[in-house]
Amino acid sequence: MSTIITVGMADVQTGQGEDILMTPGLGSCIGICVFDAVKKAGGMAHIMLPAASGHSEANPAKYADTGLSLLIEQILALGAIKSRLKAKIAGGAQMFAFANRPNALRIGDRNAEAVRKELKKMGIPLLVDDTGGSFGRTIYFSVSTGNLRVRTINHGEKVI
Repeated sequence: MSTIITVGMADVQTGQGEDILMTPGLGSCIGICVFDAVKKAGGMAHIMLPAASGHSEANPAKYADTGLSLLIEQILALGAIKSRLKAKIAGGAQMFAFANRPNALRIGDRNAEAVRKELKKMGIPLLVDDTGGSFGRTIYFSVSTGNLRVRTINHGEKVI
């Protein structure tokens, strides 16, 4: 029987076996799902900002650089093997448009770029990237199958 584990904003959670990790309402934030399909261990981080440098926030899960490191550390503690880790990401939307500044802040794009950069630096292949657009997402990640279900308002639902 599967357990649904909710991942809050600026949060990291892990699971094993039949666990399902879920985070609601991703706008400009990124949901990073990393897993070892052989061990059936994985986790999810809900990233809010690209980098911890220049911020006094003590929560490492809030940032792409420190949050991904924390996530990997916790997954490896479950017995996963780093060379088998794979990733899927979703979110990174541009939720607000400004008439005189169409790309104002671009936080969603910057978050997605930062996550891709960190995954590459850590040598973790990115299998699926469902980022961008102007709509929010709620995601469900199955640790046992590696399936990522993405639900969006007015854009349907898909499994990637």
